[in-house]
Amino acid sequence: MTSSIPNQDRPFELGLYTFVDNGAHPLNGTTRNPREVMWNLMEAIELADQVGLDVFAIGEHHREEYLASAPTVILGAAAARTKNIRLSTAVTVLSSDDPVRVFQNFATVDLISNGRAEIMAGRGSFIESFPLFGYDLNDYNGLFDEKLRLLSKLNDSSHITWSGKFRAPLENLGVYPRPVQPKLPIWVAVGGTPESVVRAAELQMPMALAIIGGMPERFAPFFDLYRQASREYGFEPEQIPLSVNSHGFISDDSQQAVDEYYPIQTYTMNKIGRERGWAPASQSQLEKQRHLRGSDFVGTPDEISEKILFQHNLFKHQRFLMYMGNNAIEHRKMLRAIELFGTKVAPTVRKEIASRNGKN
Repeated sequence: MTSSIPNQDRPFELGLYTFVDNGAHPLNGTTRNPREVMWNLMEAIELADQVGLDVFAIGEHHREEYLASAPTVILGAAAARTKNIRLSTAVTVLSSDDPVRVFQNFATVDLISNGRAEIMAGRGSFIESFPLFGYDLNDYNGLFDEKLRLLSKLNDSSHITWSGKFRAPLENLGVYPRPVQPKLPIWVAVGGTPESVVRAAELQMPMALAIIGGMPERFAPFFDLYRQASREYGFEPEQIPLSVNSHGFISDDSQQAVDEYYPIQTYTMNKIGRERGWAPASQSQLEKQRHLRGSDFVGTPDEISEKILFQHNLFKHQRFLMYMGNNAIEHRKMLRAIELFGTKVAPTVRKEIASRNGKN
């Protein structure tokens, strides 16, 4: 059946996500102790909670440059140190994991956090987890589809009978613990394939669309497709929240934000691009993405607010998450960015969207 759907009467939600990179600076060669990075992360999550942000999410990766191969461990630690903020992944690489263990881990985080855990499931943007855990990349699509459907069923009942292609069957077996929430919210992360959009709608799961390049207008058809498919499957799409997930950085001064963010971002994107066969991009090319009709959210609080509201006009989504996980940026500057997001951007955006929705 379905995952728990967040209450649509809540204000527009804003939050952060990170992959917890190891803090190595690609341009000057400085490194950070992994313990320092983790403690800085805990401080960042606590601050996000204190300034009133709605969500903090940790992305699962199995590469040398990232520390978050076990995000639920990090979320459990954060749960004990926060009070209100929802704790999610962005994403859990469900294709190479066991849905039973995923459910149990997040139910445990839900108990620690008193009902603030979420799952954002995805196929993942990197493939290292497949050979690491013994999965065949030829099964890339089939694994995710089967495991997402199993995860949904685990959310419905404490006992399950199930069989599939990629996992041993379950015969009336109990799955414990159960979460505080009646059901764990399960979001589906989508990178831009229509099939993934339709599957999320079929399962009545909230969709998080990653927009990390290009003009936002070209992504509007995916939101339209989701709403159309939801109706065809008998669901009311206005009751299912949708999210935009994008990259960015906030500072008191526009040029300072550009100077902090883009030199490192240019190096990082070109490194990934070499792995994937993309043409190299200059910093000046990437900087164009910070303009209103680009994908990046880099600038002052006023600029970020304007861009979120511009995209809300296009998509009518209910949540925005910003990737602000570049740990090569000085930690105090990252904390200032979080403070600005929570105290300047969030109130402005929530007030305007509430007005648009007739709630003022």
